[in-house]
Amino acid sequence: MAQAVGTIRVLIVDDSALVRDMIRTILESEPGIVVAGEAVDGAEAVAKVPLLKPDIVTMDIEMPVMGGLEAIERIMAKHPVPILVVTTLTGVRTAFDAVSKGALDVIEKPDITPENVQTFISRIRRLCRVDVPAHLAVMGRRSGHPARSGGRAPQHKGSIVAIAASTGGPHAIHSILSQLPVTFPVPIVITQHNAEGFTKGMAEWLNSGTPLTVTVARNDDCLVSGRVYINPAEHSMRITGRGTILLGDRDLGQIYNPSCNTLLTSVAAAYREKGIGLILTGMGNDGVSGIQAIKQAGGYTLAQDEKSSVVFGMNRCAVELGCIDKVLPLGDIPAELMLRVGGRQ
Repeated sequence: MAQAVGTIRVLIVDDSALVRDMIRTILESEPGIVVAGEAVDGAEAVAKVPLLKPDIVTMDIEMPVMGGLEAIERIMAKHPVPILVVTTLTGVRTAFDAVSKGALDVIEKPDITPENVQTFISRIRRLCRVDVPAHLAVMGRRSGHPARSGGRAPQHKGSIVAIAASTGGPHAIHSILSQLPVTFPVPIVITQHNAEGFTKGMAEWLNSGTPLTVTVARNDDCLVSGRVYINPAEHSMRITGRGTILLGDRDLGQIYNPSCNTLLTSVAAAYREKGIGLILTGMGNDGVSGIQAIKQAGGYTLAQDEKSSVVFGMNRCAVELGCIDKVLPLGDIPAELMLRVGGRQ
């Protein structure tokens, strides 16, 4: 039977037959998606990519013979293709390492529930359209980060940087933070769409690649300059006028959780003209009303440009709404942040 034009071809890579069957069942229930093949380890995946020419690969990390990290590295070196890492909570820290190798995103192994299935399918449909060679070129232009120095930065009561990100966000955030110095004079707060349980692994991964201190935010944390606070996926996160973090239940009024809008709107209210908002790559429109609130409060707003974005979605909506002061490629964002906070490299 001839394959329909525009059909998405997927290569499933996992050493578990049960997981492969589950992913196959999910994918084959969707119109316009076919399973081009399966691989039981990284070595088989490396061999099958040039033969099957899939539009996207779902990649496990912990596998015999050859693990997912090495497989991703080899595939990106010779036959670049969109790769979505599909992992369990036990492999989260290593899974985020895959982003540094060229994988586009990380997602939890899907249970067959309507919400999880639709999240999985939407990632497949979006990521298969990414220009991977262009993405790798953006990654290659990233500069090294300054050396970490000792000592605790003083508490800062001035401005703040608030970042919103979704699909493709982990790489973008890593790229930005890796180029900021330990002397960065304001705190940074981040909401990144993640599955519950993924935030700790992401924070550990980011912390290993930046001179700044990256932590999962805790309720009543006092914001400190040079420190990065990641919104835990199971909570809403707000910043108070006292410069502290307020964690609450997930915001039922928001489509996405953790909610970028919730964080950015609170920053607008607490910091007014001293707030700096940055909206990065991601699906949907979460963060748009929040960054608009920062702009209306007199703060400064930035957006990642289309060319360097994995998915030009959230940031595109913000740009089209007219609430962004400057649109920049990923590689130029760290210098702009330094300029805006009056820091020194």
